[in-house]
Amino acid sequence: MAALRAGLIGIGAMGRHHARVLREVDGVDLVAIADPGGDPFKVAGDLEVLPDVESLIAAGIDIAVVAIPTRFHFDAAMKLADAGVHTLVEKPIAQTVDEGRQMTDAFATRGLVGAVGHIERFNPALQELRRRVEAGELGDVYQIATRRQGPFPARIADVGVAKDLGSHDIDLTAWVAQSPYASIYGHTMHKSGREHEDMISATGRLESGVVVNHLVNWLSPMKERLTVVTGERGAFVADTSSGDLTFFANGTFPLEWEAVSSFRGVSEGDMTRFAFPKREPLRVEHEAFRDAVLGERHETVTMEEGLRTLEVVEGLLESARTGQAVTF
Repeated sequence: MAALRAGLIGIGAMGRHHARVLREVDGVDLVAIADPGGDPFKVAGDLEVLPDVESLIAAGIDIAVVAIPTRFHFDAAMKLADAGVHTLVEKPIAQTVDEGRQMTDAFATRGLVGAVGHIERFNPALQELRRRVEAGELGDVYQIATRRQGPFPARIADVGVAKDLGSHDIDLTAWVAQSPYASIYGHTMHKSGREHEDMISATGRLESGVVVNHLVNWLSPMKERLTVVTGERGAFVADTSSGDLTFFANGTFPLEWEAVSSFRGVSEGDMTRFAFPKREPLRVEHEAFRDAVLGERHETVTMEEGLRTLEVVEGLLESARTGQAVTF
């Protein structure tokens, strides 16, 4: 079978990595690149840097990756849908829920694969965590808490930290628990003089009853990417910066210290850091997108899922404005 002809629009800070991986994935041939801003990272190689999505389509592509600023996602994706091109759009799916809904409908009605680049799902630590939770190793899941904080990335200008980083945590939380959000309540702060929020704190509940908590900011000098899933038998801690997964088991030994035993909770047990293969998340994401286009089994993030994530993010921001919880 001939390789899928791939086009990429956007070769900035994230697009340059898409360019590299598209050249490495079996069954995919990167044949066209477009970016009105040129090639700042010199990744085009022998390909001409085209000026827009129309010229990308004219190159005769089967699949496309959209890695341009969020405010341009809608226009590019709708033109690609009209041209019959299967498309992976970087997260968040769109600037607004209405745009995301139109995009989702456009790809669905044309029978095209529309995917969203929520790359954290493909992090090896979270993939292993999801597998173990699904296998029942944690028992009932009670709570999922995430912390995602670090310095402001100068490349982000058109969205706040909720859509840029918070969308990762909302997507991965619903995916790990296999349950959509039922409610969200959030606080935001604006501390760095930019138009959009740079710090959020959110709490919520999934339809399954799992309680969730998210701390996300661009105001910390340290970088942290942690997901903690607490349940009946202990807690999993996934560090997506390193790809490590650790399990803290509930203790099984009777306590003989009276001051401690009077607490009717769990006790400290064994701690295990798991060993498992760690593949680059972006490569795994592209392989999933390729497989979806070929009609094979895949784990790509659909536009429907990307839209639901954006709806929760918008709900978080609405809650911060009104001081009221938002239900779905």
